[in-house]
Amino acid sequence: MAKDEKKKKSKNVKESKSNFVKESRAELKKVIWPTPKSLVNDTATVIGIVLIVAVIVVILDFIFLNVSENVIIKAEEKVKNTNSVVTEVNPTEGENQENAQENTENGETTTENTENNQNAENSENSETKQNAE
Repeated sequence: MAKDEKKKKSKNVKESKSNFVKESRAELKKVIWPTPKSLVNDTATVIGIVLIVAVIVVILDFIFLNVSENVIIKAEEKVKNTNSVVTEVNPTEGENQENAQENTENGETTTENTENNQNAENSENSETKQNAE
């Protein structure tokens, strides 16, 4: 019985393959194929549209590139200008930070640095007062 079932399955597979090919040919006969003239026209239309879209994309890319570069350059200039204004307004803070860095390298802590800076300012103030008297 097993052999009979295998034969039936193999016949069904062969019949289904031949039916598929026959049905495919029948469907292809129903297709309305384009004439050579319409095929050329349609192909030219597709190529033309693709080229137009490509030109539009290139133009937009160029515009966005220039706009973004200008924005970045202006932003960098603003940052540089604000940094230079801050250093001009508080030049002593920069000196105190340099002293703190030097003292830290020498092994002193930041609280010691602050105390040293305050002591130096106090001694300068007291010398100035003594000279004035």
